[in-house]
Amino acid sequence: MFFDALQLIGGAIMSFGQIPQIIQILRTKSAKDLNLKTFSMMFTGILLMEIYAINLVLNGSGEAFLITNTVSLIASAIMVSLILKYGNKQNKTDTENQR
Repeated sequence: MFFDALQLIGGAIMSFGQIPQIIQILRTKSAKDLNLKTFSMMFTGILLMEIYAINLVLNGSGEAFLITNTVSLIASAIMVSLILKYGNKQNKTDTENQR
């Protein structure tokens, strides 16, 4: 029970820790300083852990891990999609300053 609580707390911090970055990207419409490879690797790692968590639940344990990992997977997928959408775009003023 104690370790389930630690998993929920740690998983929640890890999952919801991405929300400020997501909000920043949505507000500025820019992700040009974020590395797609880094976030793609994180997404892949979380996806593999998700498969493991599903296996744990099917064998009678790991519900806390599955819950927090699923939230992390969703947040990570949002980050990758936002980087793909806004990562290479430059602000109009940045483009003008380069001329």
